[in-house]
Amino acid sequence: MNQDPLTLYKLIILYMLDRVSFPLTKAQVGDFILEKEYTNFITLQQAISELTDAELVTSKSIRNRTHLELTKEGKQTLDFFENRINPSIKEDVNNYFKENEFELRNEVSVYSNYYKSTTGEYETALVIKEKEIELVNVKLSVPTEEIAIGICDKWEGASQDIYNYLVTKLF
Repeated sequence: MNQDPLTLYKLIILYMLDRVSFPLTKAQVGDFILEKEYTNFITLQQAISELTDAELVTSKSIRNRTHLELTKEGKQTLDFFENRINPSIKEDVNNYFKENEFELRNEVSVYSNYYKSTTGEYETALVIKEKEIELVNVKLSVPTEEIAIGICDKWEGASQDIYNYLVTKLF
C-alpha cells in the first residue's frame, strides 16, 4: 500500500510523542528526523504545522523553544494508523529514546521565561518539572529586561544546584 510521504512523517512525529511522558521540542523532533534523513526541514515544518492545525498535537512556545505534545485525538489517530509505520523506523525511534531519554527530558523539564509586569519591572519564572508536577517554581522581580534575560539564560545550568540547595536547606 503506497502512502503519501507527508502522512508518514506525521505518523513518525505522533509515534515519537507517544513514546515519551514529557513534551518534545520541535528541535528535538527535528534532530531525530533530519539526522535519519527521513525528510528535509521544510517538509518537517509542514508536517508539524498540519498536525497542530488538525489538533493532533499541541504546540506551546516557551521563550525560544516550541514544545509539542500529543493530544487525545492524536493518540487515537496513531492507534488507528500505527501499522503504516515501517517496523525499522519504530525501532530507530525506540533506540533513539533509549539512548537519549535523560538528555531529552532534561531539556524540557527545566525552563524559564520573563515578562514585563504591570509595575514596570520584569518578572522571571523559573521552573523545574517532572512529568506534570512542578518541583520548583520561582518568580523573581528585577528592574531591567537585561537582568531578566541573564537570569533566564543562567537558570538551565544552575537549576540543579539551586534545587539541591533548597532541598538540603528546607528538608
